[in-house]
Amino acid sequence: MLAFAIRRMFEAAIVMVTVAALAFVLFRFVGDPVNQLVGQDTPVAERLQIRKDLGLDDPVLIQFARFVSKAVVFDFGVSYQVKQPVTTIIAQRFPATMELAIVAALFAMAVGIPMGVYTGIHRDSILSKIFLTTSLIGISLPTFLIGILLIYLFGVTLKWLPFPGRGDVVQLGWWSTGLLTERGLLSIIMPAVTLGLFQMTLITRLVRSEMMEVLRTDYIRFARARGLPSRIVNFGHALKNTMVPVITIIGLQLGAIIAFSIITETVFQWPGMGLLFITAVQQADIPIMSAYLMLCAFLFVLINYIVDLLYVVVDPRIRITAKAAA
Repeated sequence: MLAFAIRRMFEAAIVMVTVAALAFVLFRFVGDPVNQLVGQDTPVAERLQIRKDLGLDDPVLIQFARFVSKAVVFDFGVSYQVKQPVTTIIAQRFPATMELAIVAALFAMAVGIPMGVYTGIHRDSILSKIFLTTSLIGISLPTFLIGILLIYLFGVTLKWLPFPGRGDVVQLGWWSTGLLTERGLLSIIMPAVTLGLFQMTLITRLVRSEMMEVLRTDYIRFARARGLPSRIVNFGHALKNTMVPVITIIGLQLGAIIAFSIITETVFQWPGMGLLFITAVQQADIPIMSAYLMLCAFLFVLINYIVDLLYVVVDPRIRITAKAAA
């Protein structure tokens, strides 16, 4: 188990170095940051001095080594536009994005898994067909359209839910949360549903297909032949053996929720990292863009690392394979 964890950690480090190289190379072509810092009438000598102060005159390898060494300690320099440390800016926006992602993921799992189990067991029922139709609609509509429809229905017409923004927040140290206030809880409902609806449909269909496949296996037939209650067969045996691919999807989708919350945050003007990234792109603020990409990659790698370890816990066969490989 320890050797398996160390090997996965080494692979994760390789991925992060690769992402750092891609981020470094891609953002070299975004634009000249000096043009974003000075006006058109700025003398050439002053421009050259600013370029030297930013380290843009150094060889590419030295710039990349400096970028990686600072990224390891979460130091991404100073924003070209805001003139504040990027780490401070990210820390201010990070709680909003994480709370939105966690609530969206909980919504996707809380609704998607029961719907998938029910449609897998009662595949021909009317309610099962309604669930599948709903999931098809959810996976077909684009995210921005879902958000606009929810705003029009529950925010403008019925006036049940507030928008835009995050609502009232409470500071718990450096972490700001809106989950402890009434307006904050109401404000997160629409963006969380918008962001989690697509993931919910994926989980529903995956759980359904896995349940239908597992219920046809021999050991499930043997369990029924022994006279075990349907509840134990369906949830104690069948559902447990569907969890490995479900854990994979949930892990990947949680990373996707964090990384691709840009559209949802833009529609609802949610003050998170996605909205910050859009602003940084418009202003060619390379430090913020690099920090956002590296942070998303780190969260993806961390989540997948945890998922790999959960594999070993959930499925004994993987545990045996991991020991043999070690």
